Amino acid sequence: MSKIVMCRTIDGKEQEVPTEDLIFRPSVYGVAVRDEKVLLSPQWDGYDFPGGGINLGETIDEAFRREILEETGLDAERGEVLACESDFFIHPYSKKPYHTILAYYLCRNVSGEISDEHFDANEKQYAKKAEWVDMSRIRNLKFYNPVDSVAIIEKAIKARRAHEV
Repeated sequence: MSKIVMCRTIDGKEQEVPTEDLIFRPSVYGVAVRDEKVLLSPQWDGYDFPGGGINLGETIDEAFRREILEETGLDAERGEVLACESDFFIHPYSKKPYHTILAYYLCRNVSGEISDEHFDANEKQYAKKAEWVDMSRIRNLKFYNPVDSVAIIEKAIKARRAHEV
């Protein structure tokens, strides 16, 4: 008998899924902070950190740089890990169940201009151009991820300040 896990849907509901039906998808996300602002990707009626799945044969650094570029148009280097969590979710378009490991990293040496020119077909349906969001707003935002986004942003601010000293 297989184990059953609860996968969350985009609207916050839960669905039982046998583990043999899960697709494993490790992913990386970037947290960029500067001038009392955080870089976020508007998605649906909320936000998420820029990032996404690591492709087979891709290193963490390669995936990090590719995902940040795709979702923001910016170049960034991967800094220290801020958080690492697991999640089970149903993909909003394919309806397939996923088991993911989400690794959140501080962005270093962010450069370039924000753009949506690298969005893939799915991102064009639900995402808008990334934006620098004022820190005073973060506690009131709706985030589309299973982590404590505010705590991760606060950790990123401390990590960035530690490197500036």
